[in-house]
Formats: sequence, C-alpha cells, structure tokens
Amino acid sequence: MKRLGPGLILALVFGFAFLYLPILVLVAYSFNASRLVAVWGGFSTHWYGALMGNEALLDAAWTSLRLALVSATAATALGTLAALALTRYGAFRGRTLFSGMVLAPLVMPEVITGLSLLLLFIALDVERGFWTIAAAHATFGLGFACIVVQSRLMGFDRSLEEAAQDLGATPFVTFWTVTLPLIWPAIAAAWMLAFALSLDDLVVATFAGGSGAATLPIRLYSAVKRGVTPEINAACTIMIVTAAVVVISASLLMKREQLSDR
Repeated sequence: MKRLGPGLILALVFGFAFLYLPILVLVAYSFNASRLVAVWGGFSTHWYGALMGNEALLDAAWTSLRLALVSATAATALGTLAALALTRYGAFRGRTLFSGMVLAPLVMPEVITGLSLLLLFIALDVERGFWTIAAAHATFGLGFACIVVQSRLMGFDRSLEEAAQDLGATPFVTFWTVTLPLIWPAIAAAWMLAFALSLDDLVVATFAGGSGAATLPIRLYSAVKRGVTPEINAACTIMIVTAAVVVISASLLMKREQLSDR
C-alpha cells in the first residue's frame, strides 16, 4: 500500500480545515456565555435553555421535522419503484427519458428547481404551504433515493427471486418476502439521506412555501439578517448534529450491506 506524500497530506489537512473548521467554530460559540458572538465569555449551556423557550424556533423545528418525515417517505417509496423499473425492465421504450427525469433534480440548481415549482403552483392556483414544500422536497429527494436503491439492486442475486417463483410464489409475494428484506438496508439509507436533505433545505422551501409554513432553516435565515446570536448558533448546532447522525447512520447501513454481500 502506497503511503501518502507530505504534500498530499498537507492538502488534505487544509481542505478538511476549510470545510469543517467554520462548523466547529459555530458549535464552540454555541456554548458561549456572552451574548456577543465574537467575544468569548466562558462555557455555558444557557443558550440551549433559551432555545427551548423560543416558541417561534420550536414551531419551525416541528414543521421541518414533519416535512422531512413526509417528504423522505414519499421520496423513498417513489425512488424505490423507479429503481426497480430501471434495473428490472431493461431497455424499455422511454427508459432514457424516464431516467433523466428522475435524476435531473440531482444536477439541477436548487434555485431553478424552486422557481419552476413556484411557477407550477401558481399556474395550478395551489395555495403554498406545508404540502407544497413536502412535494418539492420529495421531488429532489427522489433522485437520491433512486440511486441508493438502484446501486443495491444492481448487485442483487436474482436467483433468490427465481427460486421463490419456482416454488410457487407470485411476483408480489416474491418481492415482499424475498426482495424487500434483502434491499431493506438500502431503502433505510435512502430514507435517511432524503430526510437529511429535507431537514437542511432552504432554497427550495423558500420558493415552494408560503407564509403558513416556515421551516427552521427559513426562520434561522430570517433571524440572521438581524444579527447572529448564540441562540442561533445553538439551533444550528442541533441541526448539524441531527444531520450528521442521520448521514453517518445511512453510511453505516450501506457499509454493513456491502460487507454482508461478500
């Protein structure tokens, strides 16, 4: 195994520092006893207690949590079906168009996605709120879920399904009792990824939502315009920890699944 050279190690250190040092500083200052963000006044958990008494932020957090649960579930269900269609039905007519439509939100700028959805909701005369944001989040979460599940299905042993059908199982029973349990870790990982994406989204929610549904990122962005406070740092820290736990859990599930296939 080749050892990394000093130059490459130094580049990695600077790269990771550039990415994660600002996050670590934010987390550290969320425990600042002073109300002045730039002045360290000692260690304190006061702002986390103050955050628990902020009804506006708590309502926004509850809205974001419900949105993430609904949109992640819808995105994972649709993404799983799309992955099955792409891996099991070969070169059907319209496959390229279907694949492009499913995966387009992955490469589409969020501003374009949000603006197009806004124009769609206006054209359909749909009142923007909780459900329009949920539909928007499910739209761009679908592609991520499809890729995760599709990667598992591409390495799936089809002989297990064929054996079940030879024993008299219908296609639905085969899927429910054989396929689904074996790809379940990938589905769970896809759900966690879609959940984290929805929880952290700001741009699409801003376009798709109305005055009746303010998510936590929108509420924090509005509060930052009036100045950053340790209370905002505390809320951001909780979001960072939540998203990190979800993403790490999804990665561990995928790694566990890969090891079980060997």
